[in-house]
Amino acid sequence: MTNSKYETVIGLEVHAQLKTKAKIFCGSATEFGKKHNSQICPICAGYPGVLPVLNKEVVNFAILTGLALNCEVSRHSKFDRKQYFYPDLPKNYQISQYDMPIAKNGWIKIGEKKIRINRVHLEEDAGKLVHAGAAGLAGSTYSLVDYNRTGVPLLEIVSEADISSPEEARAYMEELRNVVRYLDVCDGNLEEGSLRCDANVSIRPIGQKEFGTKAEIKNMNSFRALQKALEYEVERQTELVDKGERIIQETRLWNEAEGITVSMRSKEEAHDYRYFPEPDLVPLEIGPDWIDKLKVLMPELPEQKRQRYICDLGLSEYDASVIVESLEMARFFDKVAELGANIKTAANWLMGDITAYLKEKKISIQDTKLTPENLAEMLQLIDKGVISNNIAKKMITPLIEKGDSPRKLVEEQGLSVITDESAIREIIKKVLDNNASEVQKYKSGKPQLFGFFVGQVMKETKGRAQPETVNKIIKEELEK
Repeated sequence: MTNSKYETVIGLEVHAQLKTKAKIFCGSATEFGKKHNSQICPICAGYPGVLPVLNKEVVNFAILTGLALNCEVSRHSKFDRKQYFYPDLPKNYQISQYDMPIAKNGWIKIGEKKIRINRVHLEEDAGKLVHAGAAGLAGSTYSLVDYNRTGVPLLEIVSEADISSPEEARAYMEELRNVVRYLDVCDGNLEEGSLRCDANVSIRPIGQKEFGTKAEIKNMNSFRALQKALEYEVERQTELVDKGERIIQETRLWNEAEGITVSMRSKEEAHDYRYFPEPDLVPLEIGPDWIDKLKVLMPELPEQKRQRYICDLGLSEYDASVIVESLEMARFFDKVAELGANIKTAANWLMGDITAYLKEKKISIQDTKLTPENLAEMLQLIDKGVISNNIAKKMITPLIEKGDSPRKLVEEQGLSVITDESAIREIIKKVLDNNASEVQKYKSGKPQLFGFFVGQVMKETKGRAQPETVNKIIKEELEK
């Protein structure tokens, strides 16, 4: 357990790979999963004498993201060279932004709390080391370099140290992923590395204003890993302080298999990178007309959609948050609502049976044959009393897997509700006659058997009888 004498201070540096077809400074493709070193050119491979050319779409994506994060978009910005040596960096420097980022001073809301955004800046990604003979660097016999990722545009989003728990860090990261997905500037896939996160974490005595010594945590490729790594690191730092030992400022790697962070290297400072202005790129001038044109393209963002669902559609805060979590689900829900389906019922079905199916199959709703039109039609059949909820539950899988029409299924398979009470009464009498001993036990003081009778009747009717009608008639027959 974390010692209650200390408070946690966390800041996140999130790298989002932008969904452009070409790299940031050249025309090479950015498609994930292609053959090693098949998407490179002399520019991104760092050949002597080549010059970078800025991809305008990258700048547009950066401005949109800055606006969505409530940032001030810089009218004057520039690129800088960040010097360091590593096998995956062919030029031995990275083109980034240091003191004049493209956007700054923003915020993102997590529940009722605002997490401040320090800066949003552009840079080029590095290549990727492939370690042979082992799952990772440890134990590998040699390493190869894949430069396909080199020069892929990155947007780094740096928060202030406003995050006060691992759970809050996870919520911030999830909301940030929602924002970039809604903007369609990044696919937000942590497993593929298109959204990556480094966390700076420290602890300090409650009430102290000065920050404690921080550790930077890397290698967290899921929301769960982010939360678990931070939980471990907070515990580690707390134990050190309680023992009177000193916390070292360093970079640490999250080891998923062992559930621990391990020391990687001492933490660098900005001066270690010897930043200086990139001489091969002119400063970036972003006028108000450019910004205004992009504002028109701004979609409804997660928080706006969440508030619309709550205030205009009457959904609970929980329901709204769950649906907004998936852009595909939110778009599907919006279409179902436009078709006149009951809002609350539609939300329940999407969050219940449909989401359960998607999780079981590990797919998204767009990977199925379910259409908003078919779901709305099924919900209308329920509202009109044509089918029961039980029948609808049996229908939903064919709708998802085959895209069948609900009305056609009802007609072909005879699934409509039995509305003739006399027919239901005859079925109930038959069930009670066939279970005379249970009837006697019920009348002798075992009321729990009532549910058994209901179940038998629903079995006989194949779920086509309304439970309310069945309950009423069974009660009448048992009281005779």
